[in-house]
Amino acid sequence: MTDYPKPERYSDEEWEARVSLAAAYRMVAKLGLDDLIYNHISMRVPGQSDQFLINPYGLLFSEITASSLVKINTVGDVIEETEYTVNKAAFVIHAAVHKGREDAHCVLHTHSDASTAVSGQPKGLLPLTQFAMRFYNRQGFHEYEGVAIDEAEQQRLNAHLADYPVMLMRNHGILTVGRTPGEAFMLLYYFERAAKIQLQMQAACASGIELVLPEHDVCEKAARQFWELQGDILIPGEREWPALMRELDRSDAGYRA
Repeated sequence: MTDYPKPERYSDEEWEARVSLAAAYRMVAKLGLDDLIYNHISMRVPGQSDQFLINPYGLLFSEITASSLVKINTVGDVIEETEYTVNKAAFVIHAAVHKGREDAHCVLHTHSDASTAVSGQPKGLLPLTQFAMRFYNRQGFHEYEGVAIDEAEQQRLNAHLADYPVMLMRNHGILTVGRTPGEAFMLLYYFERAAKIQLQMQAACASGIELVLPEHDVCEKAARQFWELQGDILIPGEREWPALMRELDRSDAGYRA
């Protein structure tokens, strides 16, 4: 793997955050869950409650590197000199969540196909698979208000996200919140898998097949197992993320630049 030294202007903690966030962009692109130069993932700058890192507007997710990430604050000021701008909707959405949720260290928003498809269904993700059980009664819903460029929408975004780990933005996409880029990414991954299978099951209903939904108590038990880290279950990404970063390093470690 090519060695990419840390620029002197960054602390060790910020550089580690930048590398991990850049890896999240690359993994979203690798799985085809990105939307050209649109969508965004942000991460709070370590030690700074009102500053976060986000993608430069105009780069593909597959082009994002640790040093290209833009540092802004929650009122929209660019903290360090850059040739890039930040998507207005990215600022509105991510600044709202970083201001409203102390635990929102990483905020991920995509228009991934299956999640967007179920965002238009009344109950969103249904408890049809073990993938989906993690999110049973743990998904928020935000009604579509148009392109998110109106800062007045921030209050409603936060109210609808509440303390959920995931929020479906109706007719728009999905938002996940994590303590790390690995956690935010894995929540997207599991939700997207569950949503894709749900759509496949619903398509099969056209032939007259009826869906089987587990009882509420069973669904709630499974959800608690995930969120209470019962047995050998860990925080999403704690096991998977180092392996995914190793995979990126084998294929193209350029995100570390």
